[in-house]
Amino acid sequence: MSFNNAFSLTGKVAWITGGSYGIGFAIAQAYHEAGAKIVFNDINQELVDKGLASYKQAGIPVHGYVCDVTDENAVRDTITKIEKDAGAINILVNNAGIIKRIPMTEMSAADFRKVIDVDLNAPFIVSKAVIPSMIKNGGGKIINICSMMSELGRETVSAYAAAKGGLKMLTRNIASEYGEFNIQCNGIGPGYIETPQTAPLRERQKDGSRHPFDQFIISKTPAARWGNTDDLKGPAVFLASGASDFVNGHILYVDGGILAYIGKQP
Repeated sequence: MSFNNAFSLTGKVAWITGGSYGIGFAIAQAYHEAGAKIVFNDINQELVDKGLASYKQAGIPVHGYVCDVTDENAVRDTITKIEKDAGAINILVNNAGIIKRIPMTEMSAADFRKVIDVDLNAPFIVSKAVIPSMIKNGGGKIINICSMMSELGRETVSAYAAAKGGLKMLTRNIASEYGEFNIQCNGIGPGYIETPQTAPLRERQKDGSRHPFDQFIISKTPAARWGNTDDLKGPAVFLASGASDFVNGHILYVDGGILAYIGKQP
């Protein structure tokens, strides 16, 4: 295999869950550029339609489906549709997720369970559903979107941290259980990424100074900046391609060095 071909996704079918926008959309763009066929889902028709419009504007052929990834029957039905429309799934990116920022003692058990259901149970459900086909077809790639909260705690994110810590271990267990079938399961742990959702935290204050949270992130990041979705494209292609065929059970943190850094002395 040549060096360039090692990173090619030509002829592969990639399913990105929650791929209407943000990190999922950026990964889909990268996979398209590497030659893959793209399919995505989201929780409702409105988000799917917005995603389809964005892909069309970007010139990316795509199939979009409404699917609740916490629903086993819906996932199975969606896989049937994907296989009919695009072919067997070679690459799965478990990207769909939610976060509820609530202090632990104020958080209801129902809210905690909801985050666990979407961020941990859903990757289990979807991975379980695609693995038999991957085995039949000689292998595949599963990429779980983890988080720095797979390693760190922080105020108000008890459910999210619990889910992402669990997703890290699910990643390692899928690698352990199905590596012999040429299935590689790895994770990507994004750092703080510039998205529309984080834009208010990066706005300059009236006196021209940084937002306090922006100052905090810059001070904790050796790269001295927020990441952007383009920073995730190369790692995502690597983990989906033949270049990573002997990489399994690994979490690749794309965080500008935060996890390696204790911070400056006050």
